Amino acid sequence: MLTNNNSNKMFFLFILFFSTLISISSNSWFGCWIGLEINLLSFIPLISNSKNLLSVETSLKYFLTQSLASINFLFMILIKFSLLKNFDMNNIISIMMNSSLLMKMGSAPFHFWFPNIVEGLSWMNNFMLMTWQKISPMILLSYYFNKNFLIFMIIMNLIIGSLGGLNQTSLRKLLAFSSINNLGWMIFSIMISENLWLFYFLIYSMMIFMMISLFFLMNMYFMNQLFINNMNFFIKLNLLINFLSLGGLPPFMGFMPKWIIINFLLINKFYFLTFIFMMTSLIIIYYYIRIIYSSFMFNYFKMKWVNLLMKNNMSLINLSSFISISSMILSTFIFM
Repeated sequence: MLTNNNSNKMFFLFILFFSTLISISSNSWFGCWIGLEINLLSFIPLISNSKNLLSVETSLKYFLTQSLASINFLFMILIKFSLLKNFDMNNIISIMMNSSLLMKMGSAPFHFWFPNIVEGLSWMNNFMLMTWQKISPMILLSYYFNKNFLIFMIIMNLIIGSLGGLNQTSLRKLLAFSSINNLGWMIFSIMISENLWLFYFLIYSMMIFMMISLFFLMNMYFMNQLFINNMNFFIKLNLLINFLSLGGLPPFMGFMPKWIIINFLLINKFYFLTFIFMMTSLIIIYYYIRIIYSSFMFNYFKMKWVNLLMKNNMSLINLSSFISISSMILSTFIFM
């Protein structure tokens, strides 16, 4: 039964990767839509688990929101290319198409589903949702977008992503709002250049993978677990580096792509947008430092199950710490 389940998961995982390639390499909007639909139908079996009621509820919510966005996207394609060729509705159509793709990504202000669904998923499914599932909509967004509308959406992402994480106690919801904030940076990077977006996306994926793998190995889901579990110094240092890198503090790795974007903004005299980018990053760094400071200061006795869990996964946790520290050293040399 277990082998059969794993083979099914592998099959749907392959279709998930393949559907993204269909979507981004298609030469028609209808082909792009088909790729997005296959992607949706292959991701739902990966996140659903009949033994977990929360997982079933999450799958249903994900299906309904993505279907709504897909219907809107398909309707706009039909209007644009077949029904209203003679009418000048390009602005409205581009805004509606962009809205559908932003909703698929979980972008603000269409983010109502994103934190709730993230809360019901496992860490590895969350990693897929926060990284791979953003590729197709992001690439399609770069093909046809309304500049003024997207700048407004970027500001919304930055503000909601930074303020939304302030009062969270769940680590999954914290990373969800962090993902919404980083989505604002990614949308702006793809408006500048696809190469810059790819650079930002790869660094963001690496940072989020380091963070999620650490939480997965230590079985952490809530913020108070960071304080209760008496972690050794290297794990705390790993957490410090990953959180600050995700916040975009120099000289950590996460600062590099943000530095390039801010540099572009200043050269092109987008001073107001630069101010919003920097202020929202400061808010995020503030509550990351608050979490890290508390986990460094609190020192509880180890519980037996925590001790056992850490011994089993210690080699992987040490590897994660080594990669985080070496990435910090590397990025420092690049800045020098």
